[in-house]
Amino acid sequence: MAYRVRMPQIEYVTVANHAEAVNGLLYLQGAGLTQIVQPIDAAGQPGVVHVGIGVSLLVGWNETNETFPLTLTVEHEDGETIVTIEAPIETGRPAGLPPGSDQRSVLAVSGEVQFVRPGGYRVRARLESQESSVTFRVLRPSGPQGGGPADFHLPPMG
Repeated sequence: MAYRVRMPQIEYVTVANHAEAVNGLLYLQGAGLTQIVQPIDAAGQPGVVHVGIGVSLLVGWNETNETFPLTLTVEHEDGETIVTIEAPIETGRPAGLPPGSDQRSVLAVSGEVQFVRPGGYRVRARLESQESSVTFRVLRPSGPQGGGPADFHLPPMG
């Protein structure tokens, strides 16, 4: 009988305005992002946007203290890979954990991104034969750009 090695399970991958992993917790702001409106700078070039990716993995009792190869890729809808991130994961067993307990392992990536072109993008999380992905669109503004949400004027009172 062949022994089958179990793998941690990818619970989800999400795109957010910002993502951080601190002390085993995943902090997301603006998670579930499906559209990014990328600003255009004064020279008419695509501006920079802050983007985060959050990943949650469920690690079984027998998979702790082993390293597993997680790969994240961001691809444009035409198939071009924009970035690849190799992130080996290893989760230890904390003292006092009841035997057989699963644990959650989280990963966050955040940074300033300048998408060279608008369109559809896909973030893929791969853990050996498993894959989970999420899509989003990058849009360019069609009209004049203001200074942000606080850039408005109230009519005079009177």
